Parts: sequence; structure tokens; C-alpha cells
Amino acid sequence: MAGAAGRVQGRALRRFPITLPVGDVSICEGAVVKTNANAEKTDEEEKEDRAAQSLLNKLIRSNLVDNTNQVEVLQRDPNSPLYSVKSFEELRLKPQLLQGVYAMGFNRPSKIQENALPLMLAEPPQNLIAQSQSGTGKTAAFVLAMLSQVEPANKYPQCLCLSPTYELALQTGKVIEQMGKFYPELKLAYAVRGNKLERGQKISEQIVIGTPGTVLDWCSKLKFIDPKKIKVFVLDEADVMIATQGHQDQSIRIQRMLPRNCQMLLFSATFEDSVWKFAQKVVPDPNVIKLKREEETLDTIKQYYVLCSSRDEKFQALCNLYGAITIAQAMIFCHTRKTASWLAAELSKEGHQVALLSGEMMVEQRAAVIERFREGKEKVLVTTNVCARGIDVEQVSVVINFDLPVDKDGNPDNETYLHRIGRTGRFGKRGLAVNMVDSKHSMNILNRIQEHFNKKIERLDTDDLDEIEKIAN
Repeated sequence: MAGAAGRVQGRALRRFPITLPVGDVSICEGAVVKTNANAEKTDEEEKEDRAAQSLLNKLIRSNLVDNTNQVEVLQRDPNSPLYSVKSFEELRLKPQLLQGVYAMGFNRPSKIQENALPLMLAEPPQNLIAQSQSGTGKTAAFVLAMLSQVEPANKYPQCLCLSPTYELALQTGKVIEQMGKFYPELKLAYAVRGNKLERGQKISEQIVIGTPGTVLDWCSKLKFIDPKKIKVFVLDEADVMIATQGHQDQSIRIQRMLPRNCQMLLFSATFEDSVWKFAQKVVPDPNVIKLKREEETLDTIKQYYVLCSSRDEKFQALCNLYGAITIAQAMIFCHTRKTASWLAAELSKEGHQVALLSGEMMVEQRAAVIERFREGKEKVLVTTNVCARGIDVEQVSVVINFDLPVDKDGNPDNETYLHRIGRTGRFGKRGLAVNMVDSKHSMNILNRIQEHFNKKIERLDTDDLDEIEKIAN
């Protein structure tokens, strides 16, 4: 097992910007997968893919705590006093864990952590359904919960975390590695498609992160994991999970194998009816933390729309905007790969340093593009929904919806809109989102998005340079 881990980690160091040192984390043979699209992902899964390589960066910045989203807490026992914490010391964490928290650069809990951690770390541990946007510290919160329950001396899986994609599992694993680095015996395994273990072999890693299909195989068919020994079960990004074919049913089947006293933690950026019904199926008797509706769009983001009559006019408006304000880096979202390719080529002709990211690219290619953009080697990232979530580059000051997000039926995709504009205005910083509107239909889509979030989106005239400069200040 150790030899296999070493070989695969060697490959991971070459292929991914997130490095996994040998000895800290174990990846089974074949873990570097998804190098082509054949049978690995459907187009629908690609649409929901969070091929992002930046979760750790998002979590460790000290200014994370500037996030001020208001939350409401619905306790399982309404008679129980509601606790929140303002410091990590109040949580009475194990010394090694407190060391890990501070080593990551955290100063004090974020808003979601203030309310969620006392519930998750209570004795006995309590179940939780939490709504939380990216950038609010929820990954660090559930990692703390897992590490608090783990007994490193016991060489079998005790915590299980489901992620919708391999990439997100890898990023979450990096957070666990960093926060748990003062537990030298702690090991981590990735249950992702492509791992090759002998049937019936038990694994000794205490924490397992993986995608639902592979985790289900490891728990049932292949018997790598004894689900009855799992203490903490985390289901991350539930809204994406249920949008991906098969993941919802697989997640429910895994949950049913777990012991009754297993702590269940579910996180979702949105609480649509379908997500809520799913959450209630997998998390019995939960405490609930929800964002207040008016907090769903970040107040730090200025939102505008530009009226255009054609694709070429949208491009000209984009050039006007880009020429009038100082933009550190920009992300531009298109509905189709074809539009994204055309736009990237046109921007390149104008002399912009442009990166193109779309779903048909292999994982290694996507990781390399994201890394170049993060390093500032390209100033503009043109992408489809593959980047709507999870990409975090601190210098992104403008997000442009070249095409408004719609679902397969042509209706507004409010969740994708929220995640797209959330690439700017990170951690309390001010950001700018501009929507290109080129028809009565897209104006109708924009109006419905405004109604959904109860947030007015102002019109912007990109021919008026004074107006553009005003919004940038």
C-alpha cells in the first residue's frame, strides 16, 4: 500500500498544483484519474463540474472572517440554549487540532463557523444541515468536526466525506492534511474511480474522501470500509450532488449503511426544494443553519446589466468596459463552448492575455489553466459553467456574464448565477458583476433573477466612460 501511494503521489506532484507529500496522505494506485471524458462524465456532470484547484487558498486567508453573511439557526431542540463562539479556544479543541487551525492562518471563526462549530462539536455530536456559500469557511468547519472525532491510533476508516467530483475531494483532502498535520498517525484515502485494491482488503486510513459511486462500492461490493465504524459522515456540495446523475441515490444508500449514532453533516450553497427534501432523507433530526434570503447575493458585489443587440455588440461593450476601468483579473462566463472559444480568440486579437477553460479539457489541462490564471500569467479567464463554482483567485475584480445562465429548459439558473458572480467580491472585498443582455428573452431572464434574489440590477451604458469609471470606484 505504501509503495502504491508513493508512486501515485509522485504523479500527482507533477500533474496538480496541489501537492501531496508522501507520508502525510495516502492515495491508492490509480487515483489520478479522469484524464479523458470517455464514460467518466456525462455532459450534464460536466456542466456541474467544479474543476477548481483553490479550496485551500480560499480557507486559509486571515481575512476570511470579514464575511458577514447573516444566518438563522433552527435547533433540533428549541429549548436548548443557542451557543456561538468568537474564538477557537472556546471550542476546547485538542491541542494538536488548535495548533493546526492557527498554522493555517485562521484568527477567529467566520460567521458560519461561529454557529456551526458549537453544534458539530457538542457532546454527544449533533447532526447538521447547513447552507453556506463558498468563501465562508464551511470546509474548515466540517474538517474540524471530523478531526475532533478521529482516533489516530485506530487504523480503520472513522470519517467519511462525499464530494461530487474528484477535484473537490482532492482539495478537501488538502485542507485535512494541513489542519491535521500535528497528528503524525493520521492518514487519508481517496475513494475515487480508478483505484485498484484487492477485493476484501481493509484499508487502514482513518478518513476517506470520495465520490458517491466509488464510496458505495468500497462500503458494499468491495468491503474496503466497514460502514458500521464510521463516526462522522459529511455530504459536501449537496446541490451539485443531486444534480449529478446517480449521486443522490448512491448517497442515500451509503447513509443507510451507517450506524444510528453516526454524526451526519450536510452542506449546500442553496436550499431549493429538491435539495431540502434530499437533505431531510440523509440527515435525521438535524439542526439547520440557513442564510437569510437577502444575504444570498453578496452585498459587496455591484451588479449591472448592459443592453446589446448582437454578439458583436456584446463584445464591443466588453471592450469598452475593459478599456475604461482598471481590472486586475476578470472571469467571463459563456453558455456554450463554441461561444467561449470564439470570445477567447477575439479577445486575444485585441491583445488581451486570455485563458480558455471548458469541460472537454482533461483534468490536468484544466488544472494548468487555472494555475496560470491564479499566477496572473493570463488576465482574463473565459469559461463555461465548469468554473461557476470553486475557482478562487484573489485578484478577480470583475465577473462578466457574456451569456446569462439558464437551465436546460431555458429558465433562469439562479444558483449558477449566484456562484458565477461569487467569483468576485471574495472575503468581504468589493467586486463588480456585469450581465450582457441581447434580447427580450435574456431581459426576461435577468428580471426573474432580480426577483429571485430581491436585488435590483442597474443598467450600465458602456458608451459612457464617466459612468463606467464611477461604478469602479
